Amino acid sequence: MSTTLPRATIRTQVTIPLRLADGYATTARAFTFDGLVDGREHLALGFGSSARSPLRHDPGRPTLVRLHSECLTGDVLGSERCDCGPQLREAVGRLDRAGGYLLYLRQEGRGIGLYAKLDAYQLQSEGLDTYAANVALGYAADERDYAAAAQMLLALGRPTVRLLSNNPDKSVQLNRHGVTVVEEVPTAVHLNAANAHYLATKAAGGHALDLTGL
Repeated sequence: MSTTLPRATIRTQVTIPLRLADGYATTARAFTFDGLVDGREHLALGFGSSARSPLRHDPGRPTLVRLHSECLTGDVLGSERCDCGPQLREAVGRLDRAGGYLLYLRQEGRGIGLYAKLDAYQLQSEGLDTYAANVALGYAADERDYAAAAQMLLALGRPTVRLLSNNPDKSVQLNRHGVTVVEEVPTAVHLNAANAHYLATKAAGGHALDLTGL
């Protein structure tokens, strides 16, 4: 069932030169928004000429989009307990080549916040998986909501997208909120010794991750 959301609008936009930790350099157009339903300061980064100018796009060619939930430990500090940092780096490179948007969503720890996520890490060290740890702390296994992401895409004039993700819940929620996902484009599997159990748990929870032979 589709849900009608209030209309969000582009608040500001500014071009930012980027240089990632591995030295990769590019330029993105950063967009902020008014009217987002959760009141958070989510950010859209547009890569490629059409994404830097929201009204300049081919409506018959769905835009590639990555919804990336904030992960301070993985994105900034390089934690190997998750695959967030490598996924972010992969997404920037692919969007830079193909054109499209990275929506950086301020919902740390599957929506439970940074401190609670670190509490969940402690429970994971004691044997719980990433979902069970959230539940043990009194939260849902995954509290992320993508209504604001749908508002952002509609404000950018992108009602039809190709979604760079292994998480089918993102497509379900975007479709529910009026953004049509015409294709799910998988990301790579970023496996290391510290996140193997984490990735296996995500795969068991419905993420499209092929861990065969890894």
